[in-house]
Amino acid sequence: MSLDPTLRLLVTCADRPGIVAAVSSFLYERGANIVDAEQHSTGDRFFLRVEAELADDVGAEFAGLAERFGMDWRLTRRDPAKRVAILVSKVDHCLLDLLWRFEQGELEGRPALVVSNHPDLEQRARHFDLPFHHVPTGDKAAAEAQMLALLAEVDLVVLARYMQILSAGFLERVTAPAINIHHSFLPAFAGANAYDRALERGVKVIGATSHYVTAELDEGPIIEQDVARVSHRDSRADLVRIGRDIERLVLARAVKWHLEDRVLVDGVRTVVFR
Repeated sequence: MSLDPTLRLLVTCADRPGIVAAVSSFLYERGANIVDAEQHSTGDRFFLRVEAELADDVGAEFAGLAERFGMDWRLTRRDPAKRVAILVSKVDHCLLDLLWRFEQGELEGRPALVVSNHPDLEQRARHFDLPFHHVPTGDKAAAEAQMLALLAEVDLVVLARYMQILSAGFLERVTAPAINIHHSFLPAFAGANAYDRALERGVKVIGATSHYVTAELDEGPIIEQDVARVSHRDSRADLVRIGRDIERLVLARAVKWHLEDRVLVDGVRTVVFR
């Protein structure tokens, strides 16, 4: 199988002189044409994303350079065959938005299946010719075992308002990273009933947060956030309506950037080259 001609290189390491020069020289010497490059330094940590036109597989050669600079790195290429699993409960706005964006070609890869703890959205998934798996969560251990089997060959798991907490054991065993959308501007109002608590506090902005899923509830590295202004005139229904628009956009951006290899995770933080 021929490789996609555009190579993506992502690097995280301790900051020191010469990193960009070394990477650029490495690519130049192998006939690569750099078409995009972004970098960021915090003073002690350095982050780099490079796109270059190069059909050859240079991963084994780059490993030596990476060792010299103590890099965490990965080489990837655009892959329209990436398989994305979507987990959902009863609320469909994020699910439908993602499926529409995949259908329009806005997102790299393709949706592979929909998994839900309720049967309500089966027809929505079938409309897009997707397998739908109803996995009730009454027996959590059995449900997670079934889900692990279903997710064994996917590249990304997206929790599109999947209103269940995944266990630490599940997250250790699932082979793909998982992205969640939370209906508040974290760290405010983590957990359930975020809109009720926002209404009680009389907040003037509400938001949504997309983050990687970790064993600590709503504490994973944040990929994207956005907000909208609200007022005392807005009811709970208004907050939910406004919030759903934010949730759709925030989740779609996070999924897009992850699939395009634009997100570097560094501890509890991310650097996102948009």
